[in-house]
Amino acid sequence: MSIITIERKVLEKNDQIAVGNRQLFQEHGIYALNLVSSPGAGKTSILEKTFQELRGEMKFAVIEGDVQTDLDARRVSQYGVSVVQIVTLGGCHLEANLVRDALKKLDLAAIELLFIENVGNLVCPSNYDLGEAMKVVVLSTTEGDDKPLKYPAMIRNSAVLLLNKIDLLPYVPCDLDALRKNALKINPALKIFEISCITGEGIPAWCNWLRKKDYSL
Repeated sequence: MSIITIERKVLEKNDQIAVGNRQLFQEHGIYALNLVSSPGAGKTSILEKTFQELRGEMKFAVIEGDVQTDLDARRVSQYGVSVVQIVTLGGCHLEANLVRDALKKLDLAAIELLFIENVGNLVCPSNYDLGEAMKVVVLSTTEGDDKPLKYPAMIRNSAVLLLNKIDLLPYVPCDLDALRKNALKINPALKIFEISCITGEGIPAWCNWLRKKDYSL
């Protein structure tokens, strides 16, 4: 019982800070997306493809969360995007206070769309509100079509699902229809994009959705 109480207090404190982050985003007209996935699903590659497609059309910034290194931040910065790296030193998720501190290093007036690339994990990040407008979860075909059933909380708490690495479908035991059905069974309102960062398939549809800035779903 004491463990549950401590966890509740931690989440309550996090949620209070998240409210402040959300107010800050609203004041500056920033739309924040919390990008979540398991390790290796392709979050950073998706950001790279997104910036290639939308270069010069929108003002982006990225908050990169990682357990170690700034490798992903260096990849993203090559596209002229403002980046702040958060190294959690073993922490399995970002928290609202870390995002709040990172925001102090960004020119908020120069941002339209903020991507928060969370630490690779499909468990802890589902419970932590960072102040984002919505969570965008990435699943790859290499993870199998039962992934939504194994991590329902993340699917339930996300508004968009990016099904990545569809170019590998001929080589991996993944039923894309089953994956989609499993996800929609948990969250019928989920917006789904099927994409490949290798062939570029599906990237224009994802970017067109970002262009329209119609994130109400």
